[in-house]
Amino acid sequence: MTSWLKDPAARRDVRVIGVVGFAHGTSHFFHLLLPPLFPWLMHDFGLTFTEVGALMSIFFVISGIGQASAGFAVDRIGPRRVLVFGVAMLSIAGFTLSLATHYWALALTAAFAGLGNSVFHPADFTILNRRVSPQRLGYAFSVHGLTGNLGWAAAPVFMAGITVLAGWHWAGFGAGLLATFVLAVLVWQRDLLDVHETGTHASHAAANPKMTNTFAFLQSSAVWLCFGFFFVTTLALGVLQSFSPTLLNRIYGLSLAAATSCLTAYLLGGAIGIVVGGFLAGRGGQHDRVITWALSLSALCALVIAMNVVPAWSVIALMAMLGLGVGVAGPSRDLLVRQAATAGFGKAAFGRVYGFVYSGLDLGFAIAPLIFGPLMDRGYFSTVLFAVAALQGLAILSALSVGLHSRYTRRAAAGAG
Repeated sequence: MTSWLKDPAARRDVRVIGVVGFAHGTSHFFHLLLPPLFPWLMHDFGLTFTEVGALMSIFFVISGIGQASAGFAVDRIGPRRVLVFGVAMLSIAGFTLSLATHYWALALTAAFAGLGNSVFHPADFTILNRRVSPQRLGYAFSVHGLTGNLGWAAAPVFMAGITVLAGWHWAGFGAGLLATFVLAVLVWQRDLLDVHETGTHASHAAANPKMTNTFAFLQSSAVWLCFGFFFVTTLALGVLQSFSPTLLNRIYGLSLAAATSCLTAYLLGGAIGIVVGGFLAGRGGQHDRVITWALSLSALCALVIAMNVVPAWSVIALMAMLGLGVGVAGPSRDLLVRQAATAGFGKAAFGRVYGFVYSGLDLGFAIAPLIFGPLMDRGYFSTVLFAVAALQGLAILSALSVGLHSRYTRRAAAGAG
């Protein structure tokens, strides 16, 4: 750590990582702008689970389409402008929620938040890959994931806490002020977010047809495997984020406050898991195996909770362990994606590759409420948690497929050499 403080390049890397991570935490905070408020919104507007689930579908459909498009914008005009635009949209979403009096205003809130959320992965990963030294890139990915989980963990406490004290309109206003503050920080530190093309990179890109073909990355099976991995992973995550307080309230009889605390425990467990996963990923090795063991733990916890065979007081610990497994898998996931999805396309394609791959995340989040909201309306609460466990299993299979493909590609390239 002392050597880092003496090295100007290391200090710059730390500042870049810090600013990008701070913004990323805001993105994840706005994932949970609405779900903690569902019990109050359902009461005030007379909504069903399907209707509030549709709000999250609006958020993630717009985010998914926008994320794939934002990747091209990042490659064309640079990540800084795209990132500033995204945070501005999050600010507008918070203020729109504070003024909402009809369901259509809630839908508009979800749309603004989804548009803002869409820019973060292509912009963030382009900045980190282009501005942070390669030897510190693993740390950068870990911090990026950690700040995202902390944003998730803060949102239920922030939104529900203000709602209990002053009402959900004021909670929305507070979220708008938070995003405005982050926007000011990004403008202040804008020099850290610029990326610059080098002559070496430009000549290398010109010599590689894959780098100059805008849509060449769509021909890569690795890109599609990574897309599928994010899709199945976030189908499960979308259920937990949108409905876990209600699920635990209905299955175990926990109060809404206690059930929301379980969600917070899940998110904090994920944050701790990312720190642990960062050390595991930094040691190298086969990242798909780390993902397999971590998600197996998560699937087991989901099964135990779904079976309703443990006392209610223990659920918070199981939710924390479930989140821990998901968190441990995170850094290995990001490194696996980097290895498999960006190989052969170069730095000029970082935005579009990351934008497309991570749009699988938004698709999973968008579809989850549409699938599981109707099940909850019919009272199949335990079934929803069994499905979460099954989806973790599918995510494991997807990760193993990505790992096998990556190793096969490296062996084939070595043989050709």
